Amino acid sequence: MTSSPDHAEADASGMPARVLRYCVRVPLLIWHLGVDLPILLLSMLPPIGRRRLRSGERVDHRMIRWWQGGLMRVFGFSVRRVGTPLPGATLFVANHVSWIDIVALHSQRMVGFVAKREIAGWPVVGWLAARGETIFHQRGSRESMGGVLDEMVARLREGRPVAVFPEGRTRGGDVVGPFHARIFLAAVEANVPVQPVALRYGRDASAQAVVAFREHESFMANFLRLLGEEPREAQVVFLEPILPGSSDGRRGLAEVSRERIVAALETRA
Repeated sequence: MTSSPDHAEADASGMPARVLRYCVRVPLLIWHLGVDLPILLLSMLPPIGRRRLRSGERVDHRMIRWWQGGLMRVFGFSVRRVGTPLPGATLFVANHVSWIDIVALHSQRMVGFVAKREIAGWPVVGWLAARGETIFHQRGSRESMGGVLDEMVARLREGRPVAVFPEGRTRGGDVVGPFHARIFLAAVEANVPVQPVALRYGRDASAQAVVAFREHESFMANFLRLLGEEPREAQVVFLEPILPGSSDGRRGLAEVSRERIVAALETRA
């Protein structure tokens, strides 16, 4: 991995504090993987996992949210939810900054993500994603996308929520890319609401570029770098939903969703 001069200088100046954070967080991560993860896996086994709590939430879904929230804390994030996620069949759409977007959103709402197939091979995160109802997509394959859309529609019609990153890929954190309209076809065909979600890192979304992948940075390099970053807030902002029939088809859904997320990212807390 190569760093720009600015990044290298910043990393060097904060090295003592970073080393101290590693000393604290690495043991926490080992505990979270060695102790908390087996607890999660046991809770997902039938018949325990499919039992429902008084809130109506399934035990396995609640435990996945608990584990993902714990992982956010290990990385120094204090997660704050703003707004209320819709219950039932909903297409959640969010801006995409880094792999930790999945963890942040999962900590607040159990959903089946649409994610690139490469994630399935990532350590821990990919393994858990495969057991968290993720729909894997082979990027660049029209056949794969067709199958993904069919699966999304089927789940939504069953009353199950699905989450996507309509940008299609992560960016540098300084801009929200165009939203691909095709993915919104699932909400149109299933006749379900779309709820935009703004993922904000740092005060007033000031740390988007810090959390984002740097140029040529691998998953593991980003993982290790974020493990040593300073503590900061992560906001999961559930925005006003777009109800079925209230927007002009899939393109209208894509445009309105992006506009609301961009506005939320630009709003000062």
